Amino acid sequence: MSGKDRTQTCIWPAALFAAVILAAMVISAGCKKQNTEQTTEQNNTDPQQQKQTTGLSLNDVIRYRRGWDTTFKSWYGKMAPDFNLTDITGKQHRLSDYRGKDVMLIFWATWCGPCIMEMPSLIELRKTTDEDKLAMLAISYITTMPPNTTERVKSMVEQRKLNYTVISVDVSSVSAPYNQVNGIPCSIFIDSEGKIKLATVGVLPLDAIKAILQAK
Repeated sequence: MSGKDRTQTCIWPAALFAAVILAAMVISAGCKKQNTEQTTEQNNTDPQQQKQTTGLSLNDVIRYRRGWDTTFKSWYGKMAPDFNLTDITGKQHRLSDYRGKDVMLIFWATWCGPCIMEMPSLIELRKTTDEDKLAMLAISYITTMPPNTTERVKSMVEQRKLNYTVISVDVSSVSAPYNQVNGIPCSIFIDSEGKIKLATVGVLPLDAIKAILQAK
């Protein structure tokens, strides 16, 4: 089985819903594994093609990818399960309330180096994309080992000047596929109809994010 397949099929056991510490250990392992895969993955696509992302189909965007991979393929085209989560400022966010606009869910943790590497692209995306067209919800699960508390999340938001919505919650607060993320950073793209368009794992550069959002 390839590295991509392992990323795609690794699912947290049900016991993790009652044991946050075990959940953190699994997430940590997933993040480390993804780092290795990112450095060893080979792609025969001409690097110049990476710059030519405007107007590509979604299949072409996936084909020309570098440094990230796809995941949760069985969910593509299905309605994204609803949730109601509270962000670090106390504001509630119901996923279904964003119907009519694209939604990007970003799963991350304060201890995850690749997640921090991705932040500048996300900040720039928020600056250059109208909130009426795109909602960005960054979800960070509370864990104790490694520590990823709400206080740490708030501190990083301030330190990195994050300009998009950040949510810090227990993993048991959400259902599949959100509670099955085992490699971060992970992004789930939801279209304006509320259907899952694509899910990725690994650091996404800004041009790749825009290409995914624009692709049909």
